[in-house]
Amino acid sequence: MKILECKGCGHIEFDEAPDKCKVCGAAKSAFAENPTAIQKPANPAELTEGDKKHIPQIVVVKECGLIPGGCCTDVHVKVGEIEHVMTDKHLIRYIDYYLNHKFISRVWLSPEVCHPAAALHLNVTSGTLTALENCNIHGNWLSETAI
Repeated sequence: MKILECKGCGHIEFDEAPDKCKVCGAAKSAFAENPTAIQKPANPAELTEGDKKHIPQIVVVKECGLIPGGCCTDVHVKVGEIEHVMTDKHLIRYIDYYLNHKFISRVWLSPEVCHPAAALHLNVTSGTLTALENCNIHGNWLSETAI
């Protein structure tokens, strides 16, 4: 899977750049392949404390509590097995959501008043959900799960 990064705003796309960046509106030409744009644990079998503070935790709830009687899947993302700090100097700026590696939403988070977590109510019942978080100091981290 190719990782493409917008040179204008840092937004990540997978495999193919969109005609316009869905975050800043930059042209397709603003995207460049960057295989190091997403951080990974040095040893996935032995996560460090830093890894445990950055890898998104995804919970999928098949029966939505907000939109009853229809097709609604809740997707909850919490940054870190150990909750990441949210201070003015060190914070999770946003969580991006992708369905089948296509960008679908960004949730911006404010320091001090927000936990490093967000939820979406999806009108789908299957697919691969990717959550990508951006730490202002330690970069982008992601997790994936099947819906």
